[in-house]
Amino acid sequence: MTDTSSRRGDDQRPALLTVDDDPAVSRSIARDLRRRYGSTHRIVRAESGDQALEALRELKLRGEEVAVLLADHRMPRMTGIEFLEQAMDLFPAARRVLVTAYADTEAAIDAINLVDLDYYLLKPWDPPDEKLYPVVDDQLAAWARSERHPVGETKLIGHRWSARSSEVREFLARNQVPYRWFASDSSEGRALVAAAELESPELPVVVTPAGDVLEAPSDAEIADRVGLVTQPSSDFYDLVVVGGGPAGLSAALYGASEGLRTVLVERTATGGQAGQSSRIENYLGFPDGVSGAQLADRARRQALKFGAEIVTTRDAVGLEINGSARSVRFADGSSLDAQTVILAGGVAYRRLDGPRLDDMSGRGLYYGSALTNVNACSDQDVYVVGGANSAGQAAIALAREARSVTLLVRGPSLAQSMSAYLVDQVEAHPRIRVMTSTEVAEGCGDGHLEGLVLRDVKTGETTTVACGWAFVFIGAVPGTEWLDGVVVRDPHGFVPTGPDLVEDGARPPGWTLDRMPYHLESSVPGVFVAGDVRAESAKRVASAVGEGAMAVMLVHRYLEQL
Repeated sequence: MTDTSSRRGDDQRPALLTVDDDPAVSRSIARDLRRRYGSTHRIVRAESGDQALEALRELKLRGEEVAVLLADHRMPRMTGIEFLEQAMDLFPAARRVLVTAYADTEAAIDAINLVDLDYYLLKPWDPPDEKLYPVVDDQLAAWARSERHPVGETKLIGHRWSARSSEVREFLARNQVPYRWFASDSSEGRALVAAAELESPELPVVVTPAGDVLEAPSDAEIADRVGLVTQPSSDFYDLVVVGGGPAGLSAALYGASEGLRTVLVERTATGGQAGQSSRIENYLGFPDGVSGAQLADRARRQALKFGAEIVTTRDAVGLEINGSARSVRFADGSSLDAQTVILAGGVAYRRLDGPRLDDMSGRGLYYGSALTNVNACSDQDVYVVGGANSAGQAAIALAREARSVTLLVRGPSLAQSMSAYLVDQVEAHPRIRVMTSTEVAEGCGDGHLEGLVLRDVKTGETTTVACGWAFVFIGAVPGTEWLDGVVVRDPHGFVPTGPDLVEDGARPPGWTLDRMPYHLESSVPGVFVAGDVRAESAKRVASAVGEGAMAVMLVHRYLEQL
């Protein structure tokens, strides 16, 4: 069961959440908390990690705040550490307290490493005035001092088969903006449209926490109204980082922490493709894995702590060289000047090529974005296209709710492009089946995806399957067209750097300096490249983070020579 002190939608008191699988202990700590803090805080009680996460999701959707999480460690099915790790994705600013009946040093160390534990509390806490309340008082004081930007509930009215509605859901989710989805043909959706006095609204409709009504808004319009930063504070920086994936976040963090005036500009949301991964299990320092969203949020907060600016909804369309300055132009006509630029724009998933597949995009066929739709896929038969790690992670995440997940792999086996640990998980999962040597040839449906035509790449034979949900994770396409005529790119659009630019000892075309390009430097001095967008990169989170840090080191070396 889940118990709250109030379920009123207008209750804006921050919550204290406690979870313990022993009902007697759960009631006891909730009683003690309510006695001391009930007038100023909502007391939320749960008896399992799953119940507690469901309560947190409800609070998140309503735009409410959670101040402290108290989790019993030794619970069946989900330990306190596992709960706190998932809870961090929903409320990263909440203070985290692990509770146990006896000293467990190993658990405490794991909690500190995995969930940035704030306190370790031993049972029993009698008398609470001496053993419980001082701990909670300290955590509440620390939470009150922390940097928080609570955003009220945003309402999104759209249609499942509206591509733009899907894009807005993805934009809000990836930027961690609390929102509630209303189908336009539901009674609640129609009531909201009527309340907004819209007769024939253009979907999607966004209602901001302040009550502003936006019809078919752009990402920039939404960002402006829900509290995201869309304008830089200056026109000139030491370093402009283009792209907010692991490489870009690493570059922004190290640039700002080492004294460079740094701004990161991102088209959609920080995290990149890695930010959409349900679980990254081979990243150094996280033996139990970490979600992409959690890793990206930690990196974003860390970069901000050191003074980096992060600006969203900025789409780079051009790069100009003006003497010692490098100017990045954006789609809205604005530009930013800097002494140096780090290109960390990453890659996008390659699109399927076949009749009617383009028409299905955002209407049952999605490129990435699996996590946003996990709950909607409950009891559905889902298809995932791709054979690399991102496809495997999506399949496992979707299989938590879906009736079945079919992984379509063009190659002869998963082992060709997927990490061994992930292959083992996929092949062992009872609701996942793998079809190798298979590609998508065509989409079927009237206005939305209703089926797929699958082709055997060996025989050419085709089969039609019913399908309302398909997620595509194939190949990598760099978005570097905006660098045409300025920065050298390879035939696939990736940006070569350093030694890859030098042929037979000759400098790159247009290179004006006496030295050769640094290891991560492009064909333009002072313009560096990090992460997946770089030619011959490793396409791994760890290498992208390392390249972001190394690029900043080379930025310093470049600036010293100006």
